[in-house]
Amino acid sequence: MLLNVSADLIYSTQQTCDVLLQIEASTDDGQRCDINNLSLMSGTQLREIAGEDGIGMRRWISVTDRLECHYELQAEVTRQATDLDALDETPRYQLPASVIQYLMPSRNCQSDLFLEFTNIQFGGLSGGRMVQTMRDWVAANFTYDIYASDGGTTATDSFASLRGVCRDYAHVLIALVRAVGIPARFVSAYAPDVTPQDFHAVVEVFLAGTWHLVDPTGMSQPKETIRICVGRDAADASLLTSYGFLNLEKQSVRVHPASP
Repeated sequence: MLLNVSADLIYSTQQTCDVLLQIEASTDDGQRCDINNLSLMSGTQLREIAGEDGIGMRRWISVTDRLECHYELQAEVTRQATDLDALDETPRYQLPASVIQYLMPSRNCQSDLFLEFTNIQFGGLSGGRMVQTMRDWVAANFTYDIYASDGGTTATDSFASLRGVCRDYAHVLIALVRAVGIPARFVSAYAPDVTPQDFHAVVEVFLAGTWHLVDPTGMSQPKETIRICVGRDAADASLLTSYGFLNLEKQSVRVHPASP
């Protein structure tokens, strides 16, 4: 699927601060980025670096009083959905070194606190069948609520309220999957059917020797999802990390299929 993306960000500050911006996708084995332009109207670029696990592009920017940028992307997504039920777990001793970190509890995904629940709720299942059942449980039991959480909400908070946004759905699924010893990571993404339209959060699970996209909200499919960046949780994959206070003035994202 060929998708067009545009995003606008405007922030203000009363002090000079460094910002790490992560809104740029890159070409990988599931997507090809043909048009990929970031226009910086305010702020000074310091350096470009690759994203975590080589996915996406990050920029260090110095902001004196205002950060304003516009991003345009056209990408062809070639990845297809996978039948999770048919996938086996990769034996943990065979996991690549770079994948091991995604087995561990993290700041927003305290997977060690879900050991008892996963044993009771999903005991007897394994591999992709277990992941699919966990995904379906989150989708069936959660209510999408834009007022139920903020950037400090963790998987345990969201599990207690059963409410949240895509970030919270992703955190809970990651925590459940890691609790049973399957690697899972947070993915920041663009997708056309996200409502309300915004940066989206999904999950990747490591099964049968590779990563597979899973969306517990059900708003996106792998064939129409553009990966921006990945991390242990949203703290690693935030669209913007500021080392100094920034005030949000505007944020908009538009994703739609390209015209034939």
